[in-house]
Amino acid sequence: MTGEAVGLDLRPTSYVLAAAGAGIDWVVYVFGALGSLILVSVILAASGVTDSAVVATAQVATQVTALVVIPVAVETLSRGKSLGRLAIGARIVRDDGGAIGFRHAFIRGLVWIFEVLPLGGIAAIVGIFNGRSKRLGDFLAGTYSQYERVAKPPVLVFAVPLELQGWARTADVARIPNRLAQRMSQFLRGAHRLTPSTRDQLARQLANEVSAFVSPIPQVNPELFVAGVVALRRDREFMALTLENERLSHLDAALAGRPYDFPTRD
Repeated sequence: MTGEAVGLDLRPTSYVLAAAGAGIDWVVYVFGALGSLILVSVILAASGVTDSAVVATAQVATQVTALVVIPVAVETLSRGKSLGRLAIGARIVRDDGGAIGFRHAFIRGLVWIFEVLPLGGIAAIVGIFNGRSKRLGDFLAGTYSQYERVAKPPVLVFAVPLELQGWARTADVARIPNRLAQRMSQFLRGAHRLTPSTRDQLARQLANEVSAFVSPIPQVNPELFVAGVVALRRDREFMALTLENERLSHLDAALAGRPYDFPTRD
């Protein structure tokens, strides 16, 4: 629920998927850190550096860069993504659904060292006992893992109802205000989710509003009338755009060409 009291249909990542994404990130960053340590050791040995303090400092800096700086930078720049989350289709977001910033990524990155890096024991225990599979770093940063691979609802295309086929051939539909047209389309897409009483009430209200732009008014069910007006308006606008494009295509040669003997200038 947002601050404007608008409910958002956001799905948290399941515990299994969150663990899989964290496992992929763990493998990438841990093996990346090991590879970086080996590379740094080889470079120092080739440069003739033998001072144990310099070697230790270089190794610590390499580990911090590979295990903290890079994960925080990746999470900040990608707005909550990582290689593991990209594979499972998840993203880290704020508790209100907004994009995370550097502060959130930094807190999660610091806590990640203690709860995920040691084979993820603490993160696994904490994630089991909350509904959003949040780990300790998520609680401290005010974030959670949101699952983004939600199937898109099918686009419903309405045709003029059979009862209104004859009416549609002679009906006069004036220009309908955009706001009213949008409400009618939304009603038809979500009518199956409404209770019968609410559905009938909304259909009657929309039918009364749109009747001022339609003549004649067919004697049918209000919802059927609304569906017929929406489908007829869509079909007529599509036909008008199609005819307009055909006319413009005939003018392409005249618009793109040059008059006879007109000089070419660079």
